[in-house]
Amino acid sequence: MAVDTVLEPRSLYFEDLAIGMSETLQRTVTDAAVRAFADVSGDHNPIHLDEAYAAGTLFKTRIAHGIFSASLISAVLGMRLPGPGVIYFSQTLNFRGPVRIGDVVHVRLEIAELMPEKCRARIVCTCKVGDEVVVDGEAWVKVPSRLPKPDAPKPDAKA
Repeated sequence: MAVDTVLEPRSLYFEDLAIGMSETLQRTVTDAAVRAFADVSGDHNPIHLDEAYAAGTLFKTRIAHGIFSASLISAVLGMRLPGPGVIYFSQTLNFRGPVRIGDVVHVRLEIAELMPEKCRARIVCTCKVGDEVVVDGEAWVKVPSRLPKPDAPKPDAKA
C-alpha cells in the first residue's frame, strides 16, 4: 500500500527557484476524503457518493471530484513549491481520466518559466494514477522575493 505524503511547509523565495525544480505529493483517495470534499464544496453529485448510481455511468463506479485532484496541486504550491507566501494567479486544468476511490494520485509540479521582473513563475502540474495522466495543466504564481521592491521607501541613513 502506498504511503501518503506529509507536506512540511517550506518557504522558497523567487531567488531560490530554478527552471526544472520540482516537488511531488502522493495521496490515496478515500471514501471519507471524497465525502468531506463533497460537504466542503457542496457538490453532492451522486457519481461521487452513490455506488448504485455510479454503476450506471461511463465509469461503472464512484469517482472523486475532478477538482479534488486539482486541490492537491494547490497543496503543493501552498506548502512546498514555492510554499507559504505564494499568490496563486491562474490555473489551467485538463481532466483526462477518472480517479476512483482507493486510487493513489501522484502529483508533480515543475518550474517551467521564471519572470524575474514580476517575481512570477509558470509551473507545469501533472496528476497521475499509475502511468495514466488524470489531470494536467499550468499554474502561474507570484513568489515572495528577498530583494526590496524598487518603489519601496529606502531606510533613512541618518541615525
